[in-house]
Amino acid sequence: MNLTHSIPMTPTGHRRLQEQLKQLKTAALPAAIQALATARAHGDLSENAEYDAAKSHHEQLLKQISDLERKLTQAHIIDPSSIVHERIVFGATVQLRDADNGDELTYQLVGTDESDLKQGKISVESPIGRALIGKGEGDEVTVKTPKGERAFEILKINYC
Repeated sequence: MNLTHSIPMTPTGHRRLQEQLKQLKTAALPAAIQALATARAHGDLSENAEYDAAKSHHEQLLKQISDLERKLTQAHIIDPSSIVHERIVFGATVQLRDADNGDELTYQLVGTDESDLKQGKISVESPIGRALIGKGEGDEVTVKTPKGERAFEILKINYC
């Protein structure tokens, strides 16, 4: 059974992961290897807390690098500007009106690794993201959140 699956991401998200991987491999990993060598040089490893900490940090970096390499290998890059669609799909930037208070919100639906609420990027796997998929302008959606149900009207869908 093949357990690999594609991971949707925008070109921006893909570049960000590539840059993160490059930084880990070219700066963080060599520094961790040097710290490990320095701690090892201090003698008895069985009672060397500095060595244990350096080894643990090194292992965490290797895991991060492996995880990023897997994600980049499985990346399915979707450029929102190439999408022509009347319904909400991955990459859409959606303008919503909160039915409770009338506030207007704008979100872009992105992959899990790209989500950043401060930048208005939400995961397609989030409750709001899942509720929006397949909907069109003028539709109303109800989203179950930890704070209860919230209703939104879809004002505009954009792919840019």
